[in-house]
Amino acid sequence: MASSLVTGALWGHGDPWHIMAPAEEDEGTAMREFLVEITTDVPAGTDPAEVERRRAAEAVRAGELAAAGHLVRLWRPVGELRSIGLWRAADETELHEKVLGTLPLHDWMTFAVTALNPHPNDPGSGDTAG
Repeated sequence: MASSLVTGALWGHGDPWHIMAPAEEDEGTAMREFLVEITTDVPAGTDPAEVERRRAAEAVRAGELAAAGHLVRLWRPVGELRSIGLWRAADETELHEKVLGTLPLHDWMTFAVTALNPHPNDPGSGDTAG
């Protein structure tokens, strides 16, 4: 069920709010970063026009979330249909309710969320010792 990548909360069909490991909550208003694995499973028999409508709306919403600073990066593993993204929100509740929960494909998605903390050796932080 879980891989080494999935260490946070597993959200999706049948078991929302199942916590695999508690995320540390930071005080303050700074946005936290989350690695989110998204798997979309369109229900059998769904009208193809409805799928296309939602996918088009999903692209628009992703752009809005990126402009607001919530969606930072999004990847698709080679040969797979799932997505892996770097997302930002004040906390995990906001991430699920006000960010991921607003995606038009949300009802068909399962999310695996890992809360991230900066690493002292991150070359992108500008704070590494050299």
